[in-house]
Amino acid sequence: VQLQASGGGLVQPGGSLRLSCAASERIFSIDVMGWYRQAQGKQRELVADIGTLLGARYADSVKGRFTISRDSVRNTLSLQMNSLKPEDTAIYYCYARKGSLSFCGQGTLVTVSS
Repeated sequence: VQLQASGGGLVQPGGSLRLSCAASERIFSIDVMGWYRQAQGKQRELVADIGTLLGARYADSVKGRFTISRDSVRNTLSLQMNSLKPEDTAIYYCYARKGSLSFCGQGTLVTVSS
């Protein structure tokens, strides 16, 4: 599965961004899709994921502010990020899990700064 992430950029604290991840396969055939992020000097962190059978899960740090969704028609995964904070600054990576295989796309940089 090839994944292409987009939508990152520079935003002020309190602002919003929407990340998208286009998949090369029909996403209904993908078990789980989600987003990781990695800030400079920090470990990679799971932000949110959503499964075909399971609902969405979120890191405590983004609950109530981020919303993950899948669009089976457009074969895209989205992450709506609201009320952004400077600590959300990181490279965000889209990933997919299909059976025992995992796939990860290139990252998109999100910078939250005034």
